Amino acid sequence: MIADRMAHAFEREIKLRFSTADEARAAVLTAGATPSSGRRLQDDRLLDTADMALRQRRSVLRVRQEPRRSLVTFKGPAQAAAVKVREELETVVGDGPLLLNLFERLGFRPSFRYQKYREEFELHRCIVAVDETPVGTFVEIEGDEQGIAAIASALGRGPADYVLDSYYSLYRADCERRGIPVTDMVFR
Repeated sequence: MIADRMAHAFEREIKLRFSTADEARAAVLTAGATPSSGRRLQDDRLLDTADMALRQRRSVLRVRQEPRRSLVTFKGPAQAAAVKVREELETVVGDGPLLLNLFERLGFRPSFRYQKYREEFELHRCIVAVDETPVGTFVEIEGDEQGIAAIASALGRGPADYVLDSYYSLYRADCERRGIPVTDMVFR
């Protein structure tokens, strides 16, 4: 797994929509990707202050909990590019629930919770993830722009198919389309 990240880095990624997780997984394997992390539930919480200071800055503070680890991530505003580019600072933490409690005492409260089942692969020095979410299945490709383009092409997709929206934005649009209030994006 490509887990080592620089203390100060920029992530580059796209999402591609697929009909099913089986279709996405088969396409990723056919493209030559190697499995690196098995399917697991990721339970993510976006945190913000009462006045939504981070959202106003188009930034994100996230605590992700998985069965065997938790991560804390800061993401800066997305930059205009062919792929989604944004500053990302991320590290593993020992106790996700304790970190959430600590952030709450500092004035950061959960503003949105979302879940997905994720399975990861590697190809062309990129992380290729099959994400099963309550709003559909996506293949997320993270790496350099050349690797992203090569993998998207191997999956039969091009720049017109790139989804640059966050899962929050995709979920909000889905709720608006269906005429329902935006709540947390969790499996029922």
